Amino acid sequence: MRDTYQVKLENVFEGPMDLLVHLIKKNEVDIYDIPIAFITDQYLRYLEWMKMMNIDFAGEFLVMAATLAQIKSRMLLPTHGNEDEEEDPRMEIARPLIEYIQMKTAAEALARRNLLGDKTFTRAVAKSEALTTGEPELARVGLFELIDAFQKILEKNTGSHVVDLTTEPLSVKERMNQLIAILEEKGSVTFDKLFDQAPSRMEIIVTFLALLELIKMNLTRVVQSMPTGIIRVFYV
Repeated sequence: MRDTYQVKLENVFEGPMDLLVHLIKKNEVDIYDIPIAFITDQYLRYLEWMKMMNIDFAGEFLVMAATLAQIKSRMLLPTHGNEDEEEDPRMEIARPLIEYIQMKTAAEALARRNLLGDKTFTRAVAKSEALTTGEPELARVGLFELIDAFQKILEKNTGSHVVDLTTEPLSVKERMNQLIAILEEKGSVTFDKLFDQAPSRMEIIVTFLALLELIKMNLTRVVQSMPTGIIRVFYV
């Protein structure tokens, strides 16, 4: 019997703030009016799924979970008639979220600009110019978007999230080599092409873990077409 495989994030993927941003965008939530009970439950489900997948996430995720639980409990406490004077407990998470989104947006904008020198950037291509290239707008796919995509594959093919990583017939390292061979031949493939027509639950899990490792090693890049929503995996 093979040892259980564990993926260590080691700050390569997104952190707890990114998960909150993902949940807010996914559920189309107003950041100033966060349904804290709903978001807390969703957040804990993602942590449970990551734990079940044997993904070793940082302690900051648990700290955020405790913070959300505390805010949730404070929201349930009765007010004392001075609601106008008492600050909404949700602002404790809304403020840092807004600051984080602003900083991340600025960082991503800089990252998209080509460096000419140490402190010089090229002019960004205007949207009208970009449209003439015929290339679809692409967005980088992060850990939580991948989790959503794999959950859909699991639900479609197995109807169950119960996994046993100790009995996989194919190791993660073997699956990594298979994915590299596919990408070396084709250059890129759509996400659904990573699976057989009727993949087993274990094949889906092993593929997920193998793809995470390849992303960590900077061997693959995963993007999503904004117009169509199709996810594509590129060999770097």
